[in-house]
Amino acid sequence: MKLRIFAAALVAVGTCVATAAQAQAPDLNVVPEKMPFNIPFGTPIGLQKAQAVVAAAIAEANKRGWPEDFAVVDPSGDLVAFARMDGAQLASIAIAEHKARTAARYRRPTLAFETGVQKFGFNYLLTLDDVIASRGGVPLVQDGKIIGAVGCSGGTGSQDQTLCEAAAATIGK
Repeated sequence: MKLRIFAAALVAVGTCVATAAQAQAPDLNVVPEKMPFNIPFGTPIGLQKAQAVVAAAIAEANKRGWPEDFAVVDPSGDLVAFARMDGAQLASIAIAEHKARTAARYRRPTLAFETGVQKFGFNYLLTLDDVIASRGGVPLVQDGKIIGAVGCSGGTGSQDQTLCEAAAATIGK
């Protein structure tokens, strides 16, 4: 019996080591040929379009029964539109705006920062000004240019991300 437990433990440790080896951090000394996340900034999102993005996020959240907070910012990270659904947590007001601001200014989804910290241990990312390493912030891209970003907060990271993606999909429609 003890031998079976020991063998099972060895298999579990071997699996963890193999999984960790697959998720090794990329070599930061490699110089990429192209600049990552080099999406140009475009004309800032207007109020009407920003409110439509928020409305799409609210519609998706209502469909799923997830009360959340939503922020839409322009490319500089300044707030254009905001909504807090009834029952959404108050702390998520600032978090939604922070996620949107980070996605806009850094030209990438906040999921990229979360992945860098959690999967690769790039804790230095947390020292960058105004970064939030939590999914739920997505750039809004129209005609290949960033016009702003949407931030969603109030649920789990995957719920926030799902709502942001649904809202961002309305751009260009």
